[in-house]
Amino acid sequence: MIQISDLIIAHPEIASFGELEELVKDAARQGTIHLAFDLKPEYPDTPRNWQDRLEAAFLSIVGSGR
Repeated sequence: MIQISDLIIAHPEIASFGELEELVKDAARQGTIHLAFDLKPEYPDTPRNWQDRLEAAFLSIVGSGR
């Protein structure tokens, strides 16, 4: 399991929500099977439905077997 905060802390170069979405996909590709939403990402472009978007990004990889 990986937490959103772990991804953000480990990658301080990430500056946008879109980059975080790609990072979530990369975590899924590397074999992460659970994603925890322990904090709201504080990027200027973080949408209201940020949890849904990150979950969809994660599941697009986990669910496809890529």
